[in-house]
This record gives sequence, C-alpha cells and structure tokens, in this order.
Amino acid sequence: MAKRPPTTPDDLVAPGWVRLKLTVAFDGTRYFGWQLQPKDVSVQLRLEEALARLFPSTPRVHSSSRTDTGVHALGMVAHFDVPESEFRMTPDKLVLAVNAHLPEDVRVFAARKARSGFHARFSARGKQYRYQVWNHSAHHPLQGGQSWHFPRTLDVAAMRRAAGTLVGRHDFRAFSATPGYERRNTVRHVTRCDVRRSGAMITVIIEADGFLYKMCRGIVGTLVQVGVGKFAPEAILPMIESKDRSLAGMTAPAQGLVLWKVYYPTKPGPKRRSSEPAPSIAAEDEE
Repeated sequence: MAKRPPTTPDDLVAPGWVRLKLTVAFDGTRYFGWQLQPKDVSVQLRLEEALARLFPSTPRVHSSSRTDTGVHALGMVAHFDVPESEFRMTPDKLVLAVNAHLPEDVRVFAARKARSGFHARFSARGKQYRYQVWNHSAHHPLQGGQSWHFPRTLDVAAMRRAAGTLVGRHDFRAFSATPGYERRNTVRHVTRCDVRRSGAMITVIIEADGFLYKMCRGIVGTLVQVGVGKFAPEAILPMIESKDRSLAGMTAPAQGLVLWKVYYPTKPGPKRRSSEPAPSIAAEDEE
C-alpha cells in the first residue's frame, strides 16, 4: 500500500516529511483539464504518474488552480509531500528527473522546498490569466491551439473602455458558467483588466483574487462582442448588476486561455493554531 502522510491541517507538513513546490507549464489541448478525472486523462494524472516513478510513496499533487479542458498554463503552482527518507536529490535534479517521465506537452519549470505553512491553493493571493485573440482575416497556422481566431475587425479602444469597468470588487455571476453545484460566493476582486494589441494579436490580461468557472472566458467573449459593436462599453456595469449570465456576452473558446502566474505573499503570514481552518482565496470554481 502506498505510504501517505499522517493527517494534518492542509497547510502543515507532517513530521518526517518534506513539502516540495513546483511551477508547472502545459499545453492543455490533449487534456481534460488539470484535475483528476474518473475516465479521462488530466494534467494532474500525468504529473502524479511521473512522480510515482521517483517516489515509492506515490505523492498526491495539490494545485493552485483547476484549469478547464483545453486551457493552458505557464505558471501553474503545485505542491506535494514525500517522506524525508525518499527525497535524496536536489530540487534542480528533481526538475530533470520528473521531466524525464512527463509527456512533452507538460513540463516542470522549477522546484524547491516549501515552508511548512505553504499550500499551493490556500496560500495564493491572486492569479493572472492571459487570453490571446488572433484578429486577422487569415487563420494563423502556428497559433491555432494557442489563440482564438476572430476574423472580424475589432475596436480595441472600445474593448479597453469596457475592460476598465470590470476592475473592482463585483459579483461576476453574469460572466460565469454554472459549475453544476451551489456556489457560496460569486464575488471576486479584479485588480487588472487590460487589452493590448501587437499587430494582429490581441491579448487580454486579467488579474483577480480568484476566478469563477469560465469567468475569464465569459469576460473575453463579452469584450470581443463590445469590439464588434454588439454591446457598448457602458453596458458592462448593468451586466454585472444583473447577475444574469444570459445578459452578458458569449464564452470565448478554451484554447486562447493561459494561466500565466499565481501570486503569493512575499512573507508568510502569522502562524495559526492547528484548530483553525486553512485560509483560502475567494475561488471555489476555476477556469
């Protein structure tokens, strides 16, 4: 039977065990999202299979985010625990060793030992997603799996005005798909929503303390429809206030979305008592 760490609060490391933090990048085209699935192949499955080749305890990986089918990542953060007796390599050697057992579309970019209070999800304080729109009449043959091809002319200035109204603490239910269960909280704090253009490539950058299910894609789809004149930039706030998904814009396709970065405090917070619940960012759902 695989060895598992003794039961402890989620953000604490059991005595005699070590916690390792990973930064993971992947092309999500061939995967049914990050999270383990009963029948389908996920990124988490491939990473846990690779770690099982290195550690007899067959580590369970905990991630900062649960990306949806077809969504990519450049800065996914994850952690796992192993007995100290099993960890006989440096973090740099771990990167080389685990990548040797991963498919080419999944890569660990960095590894290091984490402090006992670190948890990939509960310690996170914000995330940045980026979405690419290829705005040209011709499809880009090298960007098909990494961007949304939208051939109609887009008014980027109008998209920027609309994006600015999304910044702040709002209930983003109107931009989120229903996850299939009751949600306790649909309020998120968006700290940045920028629209950049470089040639034919438009990039939407969104930062927030958490994201609802398909929230980024709902925002991008709505901004694109602002760009073609279906909605005025001033229509965004009434959409937010309505809390009605049917009144906002379309959901952009998955392939243009990348989890770019996860933000953590620069200093650990105060040590909590073991009876206290682990802190969590606002996200119950995920992109």
